[in-house]
Amino acid sequence: MSIGVHTNKSALTALQTLNRTTRNLEESQGRLNTGYKVATAKDNAAVYAVAQGQRADTSALSSVKTSMDRATSILDVALSAGESISDLLNQMKAKIVSAMDPSIDADARAAYDNDFKALLKQVGTIIANATFDGANLLDSGASISFLANSEATSRITVTGKNLSIGSASNTTLTLSLGANLLTLTAASGALNQLQASIPKVNAALGQLGSHAKEIEAHNIFVSKLMDVLEAGIGNLVDADLAKESARLQGLQVQQQLGTQALSIANQAPQVVLNLFRGG
Repeated sequence: MSIGVHTNKSALTALQTLNRTTRNLEESQGRLNTGYKVATAKDNAAVYAVAQGQRADTSALSSVKTSMDRATSILDVALSAGESISDLLNQMKAKIVSAMDPSIDADARAAYDNDFKALLKQVGTIIANATFDGANLLDSGASISFLANSEATSRITVTGKNLSIGSASNTTLTLSLGANLLTLTAASGALNQLQASIPKVNAALGQLGSHAKEIEAHNIFVSKLMDVLEAGIGNLVDADLAKESARLQGLQVQQQLGTQALSIANQAPQVVLNLFRGG
């Protein structure tokens, strides 16, 4: 190989090698800093595009989960209120039956009537307050739909139950607001209304409970799906930090050796000067 002062091929080769090592070192350091092997589209355009699509689905599923959580809370409030109403109806039945005892006097019957009306009023209070985030499944029978998928094309609908006493559209709790126990005849009529209402209220609670189980099952599925998608994204873009750490140490050694090799190659033209030194 000829020796010249204009072109130092060895130095150029050493410089290219050092530059390549430096680029690899920066890449490895970037992966360790971010935790990603594909952090931008520049790293791997195809994988980045796929990962971004999955991230969009995951974000959308977060909205679905929020909708499912809201549905769960609304149903929990409705079920709690419904169970309290069912208990009150049982107490009201006991009051009616006691008032139908022909041996009691008017004062005792009036006392039972006062208790009965207090319980009836409490039912109305519970229904009016069975609200979560502006939604009440017991006051009008209106249905509420909730998001079920990330494309917002599927929904889960929960059917409300109208338990408002005195409402014309209430076919479940048909007890009249004017019901009283002041006479045997009035007490008997109230009992007939209550006997018809109790199984209907319990059936309505059962239907709400079925909705709650459906929402719970779908919420669990959405949570698992989000976990799977996040794991899939990780498989595509996450860096193997243990491997990158070992690679970084190797590249650091290569960089030091490359620097020394370049220094040696740059000293080669100095040999020319020795040819012109006197003996």
